[in-house]
Amino acid sequence: MKSAPFRLVTPDSLEEALEVLDEHGDEAKVLAGGQSLVPIMNFRMAQPEVLVDLGRLADLRGIDLADDGTLRIGSTTRQRALELHTTVAKNWHLVADAIPMIGHVGIRNRGTVGGSLAHADPAAELPSVCVALDASLVARGPQGRRVIPASDFFQMIFTTDLAVNEVLTEVIIPPPSPGTGSAWLEFARRHGDFALIGVAAVVTLGEDGSCTDARLVLAGAENTPVRVDGGGVVKGRQPVPTLWDELATHAADSCEPPSDSHASARYRRRLVRVLGRRALDLAARRATRGAMDDR
Repeated sequence: MKSAPFRLVTPDSLEEALEVLDEHGDEAKVLAGGQSLVPIMNFRMAQPEVLVDLGRLADLRGIDLADDGTLRIGSTTRQRALELHTTVAKNWHLVADAIPMIGHVGIRNRGTVGGSLAHADPAAELPSVCVALDASLVARGPQGRRVIPASDFFQMIFTTDLAVNEVLTEVIIPPPSPGTGSAWLEFARRHGDFALIGVAAVVTLGEDGSCTDARLVLAGAENTPVRVDGGGVVKGRQPVPTLWDELATHAADSCEPPSDSHASARYRRRLVRVLGRRALDLAARRATRGAMDDR
């Protein structure tokens, strides 16, 4: 199929883009990478009258590391650029694990970080990664700039806190605290498919080697990323397999995954337990060694 007719606008500035969005409201859509929006338009599941292409806005692209260690990612930064960034791979293991799982190389060459987040597919990698890393998402609209915690950004399937006249401009990821390791694992029927379940794990160890914090964030388990904080369970305990099994089981019992033609809810809960335990163990080993480990 082909999309319904639409008018393409290619603004030269963010201000111009915001004016168009403000004028047309629900009848306009933002085009960043197009890897999600264009197929939906071709199936006529979305029929915007106006498409606002952000491709010319160079100030929305780029990966910067601030002096305090904060990672700032422009919303139209290509996913492949993030995948190939050596500093990101060294310091944010979770990001380095998850990005290669997004589609295929051709998808990541066109797909953008902000496009994936604004699309808000609950089975996608980047929304859960941002929630796990306590990221903040920056939006710009006619009323100015807003900073939205990732945990508040995703409201329902394909629904975010963005207003129709706002644009996601930047992702801010705080530096990992000392003694922290992270990991991403997922299971899909084929590489490049959306995961049946994806799991983000973050573990922080104290100077004595005991746990001070741990959390899991699940992709594909509900209509938004599901965050399970384990600080009360793990604090002061040794990072051993039985502890990770306890937290992963708690996460599996806490979610309400769907049943569909690809997998039952029971099977998805089993994946949460297995992948959660493995991801927590890998994150803990990285926290101990301070470097990427082989799986």
